[in-house]
Amino acid sequence: MKNTSDANYLSYLETFISENRKERFLEILAQRSKHFTVAVEDIFQLHNTSAVLRTCEVFGVQELNVIEEKYGKTIDKEIALGAQKWVDVNRYSSTGECIKKLRNRGYRIIATSPHEESCFLEDFDVTQPAALFFGTERLGLSDEVLREADGFLKIPMIGFTESLNISSSAAIIIQHLSSRLRRSDIKWQLTEDEMLEKRIDWAQKTIKDIDFVTSRYLESV
Repeated sequence: MKNTSDANYLSYLETFISENRKERFLEILAQRSKHFTVAVEDIFQLHNTSAVLRTCEVFGVQELNVIEEKYGKTIDKEIALGAQKWVDVNRYSSTGECIKKLRNRGYRIIATSPHEESCFLEDFDVTQPAALFFGTERLGLSDEVLREADGFLKIPMIGFTESLNISSSAAIIIQHLSSRLRRSDIKWQLTEDEMLEKRIDWAQKTIKDIDFVTSRYLESV
């Protein structure tokens, strides 16, 4: 029986998109990574969550984890500028659920905080998979994240102000760590199965009337 998660389905979908688009997908996916993932905890201002999503997309981080324990969220499309189509957004109703699932996937839980005995960016160990947690604008990360964290990370600062807006902090940290990762010998790229999954997903999001196209494929001999 035909399914919609194999290479045959992808080949069928790619007959509906241009060669330039197919090549662009491959070019972008070659730079995508799940070695680092990002988690935002109860961000009060919606535009900041959307800005972090955009930062993940720009610097090749494939997943954003959004904890919505206190504040319900939808991604602000005007600020995300389409990034929500290309980055996987995982939503959690509690911090504990997010931490458990990410840790079970092999990620270290890293709290970004200027107030702890934190590691500076340039000294952070990029060889191990890590989930980078960012907190609220007003209160920072919850006690639960700080208690459960496997490590702490901070941006070197030399001014009077001891913190940055979350979207600024995320942009600095993600850009710095992703650049260091790509200069390393670590195998940070997506697996073949992950590449196939995203090629199918992105093709589906590109094709108009995708439900009809898929039904035709499933009906074909």
